[in-house]
Amino acid sequence: MKEKIGNLLKDVKAFNANNIEQLEDFRIKYLSKKGVITALFADFKDVPPEQRKEIGQLINSLKTTIQEKIVTLKEGFENADKTIVKPDLTLPSDSPLGARHPLSIVRNNIIDIFARIGFTVSEGPEIEDDFHNFSALNFPMDHPARDMQDTFFIEKDPDIALRTHTSSVQVRVMENSEPPIRTISPGRVFRNEAISARAHCIFHQVEGLYIDTDVSFVDLKQTLYYFAKELFGKDTKTRFRPSYFPFTEPSAEMDISCNICGGKGCNICKYTGWVEILGCGMVDPNVLNSCNIDSSKYTGFAFGMGIERITMLKYQINDLRLFFENDVRFLEQFKSSI
Repeated sequence: MKEKIGNLLKDVKAFNANNIEQLEDFRIKYLSKKGVITALFADFKDVPPEQRKEIGQLINSLKTTIQEKIVTLKEGFENADKTIVKPDLTLPSDSPLGARHPLSIVRNNIIDIFARIGFTVSEGPEIEDDFHNFSALNFPMDHPARDMQDTFFIEKDPDIALRTHTSSVQVRVMENSEPPIRTISPGRVFRNEAISARAHCIFHQVEGLYIDTDVSFVDLKQTLYYFAKELFGKDTKTRFRPSYFPFTEPSAEMDISCNICGGKGCNICKYTGWVEILGCGMVDPNVLNSCNIDSSKYTGFAFGMGIERITMLKYQINDLRLFFENDVRFLEQFKSSI
């Protein structure tokens, strides 16, 4: 029996498994209820008493060697799975190249256009308090204009909400800056609206603000004429229509000729041939005073536009929902865009 155990020990030490399945077969062969070690202990009763101590030690030593062999080989397989294989960067790749999202492309274009005429970029928090989102912008608590925007309020604090416009960033700029101020505020905003081809509960805005002495509505119109022709082309037609916003007086909306249908009428322009791209106006003196700017000395204009609306017109997209669906077939069309 001593010779048998010696031969088994040699076999165990020489064993090597190529995969986890072979290692499991090895374990079953030696350590299962019907395995080699169990059979050796069954034969142990026939060993002469004077040899039992030595034979017992040999069997236990064999069992320990088997267990250590299994642990060592198993760890080797696990470590092999964790080995980081460095890719060969010289090989050609079949992975598709990424591209900027169309909203990012247009956002960057808008920023670049206004940067040429001296506008800087300002950013602020997406979760805002009532003062910066409403009160400082001439929205009294009982003002009906608050109903114009369906707001996502934070349940635990009714004075905190997801911002409904990036005008809140302009308030923060006016609070912390001395005129002259010339800035744009791009960012994501939130309104509780039904999702459709023309609207979404999440969208993006760029709002602009210019405050200085002797700023007039003529300055506003010339700035926006320049913007529209730079973004949509020299042949773009524009028009201004009187409107109302609590934070500007007088107020207007700016339309451009619909380049999706060429002015013939479609669901985007509501079959009028014109598409509204932004709202604008002269900053209300109450807003200036709320931000500690002397309205008797300074005047200013403000404007705001939805990036989705601008992008739909620029790339002739007829469904706003495409911007949020992450459809690769749609996004791949913008690989060649700047």
